[in-house]
Amino acid sequence: MTVTRVVDTSCRLGEGPVWHPEEKRLYWVDIEGGRLHRYDPETGAHDCPVETSVIAGVTIQRDGSLLAFMDRGRVGRVVGGELTGATEIVDSPTRFNDVIADPAGRVFCGTMPSDAAGGRLFRLDTDGTVTTVETGVGIPNGMGFTRDRDRFYFTETEAHTIYRYAYDEETGAVADRERFVESPETPGLPDGMTVDSAGNIWSARWEGSCVVKYDTDGTELDRFDVPTEKVTSVAFGGADLDSLYVTTAGGDPDGGADEDEDAGALFRLDVAATGRPEFRSDVRLD
Repeated sequence: MTVTRVVDTSCRLGEGPVWHPEEKRLYWVDIEGGRLHRYDPETGAHDCPVETSVIAGVTIQRDGSLLAFMDRGRVGRVVGGELTGATEIVDSPTRFNDVIADPAGRVFCGTMPSDAAGGRLFRLDTDGTVTTVETGVGIPNGMGFTRDRDRFYFTETEAHTIYRYAYDEETGAVADRERFVESPETPGLPDGMTVDSAGNIWSARWEGSCVVKYDTDGTELDRFDVPTEKVTSVAFGGADLDSLYVTTAGGDPDGGADEDEDAGALFRLDVAATGRPEFRSDVRLD
């Protein structure tokens, strides 16, 4: 397995990678730096089309634009590289953290805890209505769906746990939460995740310097080292979805001194696996 540092970013909190198949580019965010990054692996080109206060994650809409999840419960759209609008969908003093579109075009989105309350997980439906799914969450993080679309994964970082729920694609409802993976002895904390074409789960490990692969029973299959400590999320990309891109944190995009020159960079892991196309959001915002 080869690890390649493909973009020399120094993200404070690189997160949320997602492959855009029409553009053939990878998007990801620096949450604290307020930057939306994109990378073209064919040409090596990299730029930041959006710079704002906070941008916590994006989903690809069915029309090819992006939904951008920000701070204070706000969601905007990125069209032609421009951030437009900022609609408040939930009352929150904090920012969004991790987001994912479901097969029907809804978006599951988590908000960070505040001094007054724990983090929350919401479901944003295609008509713009919002349903609270979970409350009292330490840090809501990586999500995914099983291959048969009847189970939903949700990571609670501080609990060292990936949960699995029964999922109803027709309604978006989740129920019957169970502990899928508990990993207190694994280095670091579970962060972002993705599910490959075989149904295996790839979990980034915050402060663990690795990505861990689990099978559909929650058994650890392998660990893949990453040369920096704060590994935040993963996504398959490339024309054949056969490259695993890894985001990291701990850098300084303003050029400050940092003992770890790899912190905040984007990496590619050449692994014997392929991904699945991301589900598209189809949300209408006022």
